[in-house]
Amino acid sequence: MRIISFSADGIKNAADRGFYDWLKEQDAEFICIQDLQCSEYDLQDNLYFPPEYNAYFFDDVGGKANGVAIYTRQLPKAIMTGLGFSDFDMEGRYIQADFENLSVGCLLAPQAEPGNADQLARKTEFFSLLQNHLLKIRNKRREFIICGNWHIAHTAADVQDTERNANHPGFLAEERQWMDELIEAGYVDAFREINSDRDEFSWWPDGDRDNNGMRTDFQIVSKGLKYSVDYGALYKAREFSNHAPVIMDYDIEPTGA
Repeated sequence: MRIISFSADGIKNAADRGFYDWLKEQDAEFICIQDLQCSEYDLQDNLYFPPEYNAYFFDDVGGKANGVAIYTRQLPKAIMTGLGFSDFDMEGRYIQADFENLSVGCLLAPQAEPGNADQLARKTEFFSLLQNHLLKIRNKRREFIICGNWHIAHTAADVQDTERNANHPGFLAEERQWMDELIEAGYVDAFREINSDRDEFSWWPDGDRDNNGMRTDFQIVSKGLKYSVDYGALYKAREFSNHAPVIMDYDIEPTGA
């Protein structure tokens, strides 16, 4: 089962760069897209609704920022939008497809700019709520795969210029500690299960792929899937946005509709 996760920096711009043409070659079971920067209503072209997929979108309240989407070949039992976080759910940050044995989520975490204390406080609040949520769902009778742009690089191996970013949001000690605690609680960074290279980056905030790369795009899976990870790659041959698509293959199939 292949899952592709991609932070689009605007889905229309990514489409113009050939993202949907590339997807046709990938044979993915799920496609999780973050940061659409438009509403579903704005997507009038059939390009955005491939006939082989069921497409679901969750817009922010204004329809012009954030936004997430999930494409699934099989019809899910249910679609969940939001996480029950009253201060964040109207921002179009999370959508989840539920099956009998598996839930696949698509997440866009808040970003904090350097020097903006209010944004950092809000991001910290979001991750505190998310941690509680992820701890609660560990007892569900299903496995979870949470794909997305987490706006955090976990370890020094995930950052090209650690000195430059040491005091910047996205690589702060407290943010890295949050990821440590998530892994200690039983979740798994699927990509790191099969790739330990130090030069694997998925985001270039300056748009320059030779400098300041960071790996902030993850597929985080529940511990029951730890040994189901078959393959993982960050696709960098073409540029669809400042982020690279994350491609992961799992030895599991969703069941039940």
